[in-house]
Amino acid sequence: MFVDKVIISLKGGDGGNGCCSFRREKFIPKGGPDGGDGGPGGNVVLETATSEQSLAPFVFNRHYAAKNGPHGKGKTLHGRKGDDIILKVPVGTVVCDADTGEFIVDLDREGSRFVIAKGGKGGRGNARFLSNQNRAPREHEPGAPGEECKIVMELKTIADVGLVGYPNAGKSTLLGAVSQAHPKVAPYPFTTLHPFVGVVELPDFVRLTIADIPGLVDGAHENVGLGHAFLKHIERTKVLAYVLDMGAVDGRSPWEDFEHLRRELEFYMKGLSQRPSIIIANKMDLPESAENLELLRQCEAVNGLEIIPISAAVDDDFSALTARLRELVDGEKNKPVFY
Repeated sequence: MFVDKVIISLKGGDGGNGCCSFRREKFIPKGGPDGGDGGPGGNVVLETATSEQSLAPFVFNRHYAAKNGPHGKGKTLHGRKGDDIILKVPVGTVVCDADTGEFIVDLDREGSRFVIAKGGKGGRGNARFLSNQNRAPREHEPGAPGEECKIVMELKTIADVGLVGYPNAGKSTLLGAVSQAHPKVAPYPFTTLHPFVGVVELPDFVRLTIADIPGLVDGAHENVGLGHAFLKHIERTKVLAYVLDMGAVDGRSPWEDFEHLRRELEFYMKGLSQRPSIIIANKMDLPESAENLELLRQCEAVNGLEIIPISAAVDDDFSALTARLRELVDGEKNKPVFY
């Protein structure tokens, strides 16, 4: 089960109470205060892990609380810190406050850690209040409560290349052909119901990640169908690869598909359609494909964008395609970043 949005409640551990105690030993009169401090409560920590690809584990348990700090004891025994609770989330998880919608953190790197709910401080024992004016203090503090929050976690897939296209354009077939991924492939639309990321192993041991974004439809930017649920996964891809059905199997022309796809992306997020892109002309084994390819090249909307003709279902060698995708991805990685 793939889940890309959940709402969960979190609570940091409460701090332990400070102790009020006095030393009582034989032959030591007026031993003085020896109450220890309470331990601080544990934190709730979010940590990214590449082994996680979905937020599904948080569907079945929506409440998480760290351990409370132990109370202080006599003989100046301080409570230890309560155990943290570490929640593993996929890379690309965005966290917001569920009540206000305020942005909290974007966990977009492997190994990122963020304390989302801090544990409360432990209370001081009466030994901390000893002074020349107060030789037998009875003051001691209760532990502070841990932080509580209700958050929305939303996964936005991070990949080098995003495959964008209409349903039944052959994106899943292409992903299975160029990578070790095994997405569901069938001769009907909307076979893919959630993003699927495949890893391409290049000859020099460099890895390229490619995301199969479920098919977009007209009006996706207005959340028609599962519009926003799909489009948000394109936001973080470095390169866009438009997969077009050159055989026009569903009765649409490839150049119209391309224009509609770019328009949907631009309506959803301004500037998204201007990212480095390439057109993958798929299903070139069909009779009508050669003529449609020439018409696509003459289309004004293409505007000189590189077109690579393939047949994902028939071809055996995709090295030219993967090499070109790598060039585009490397070009994005080498761009200077301005803060």
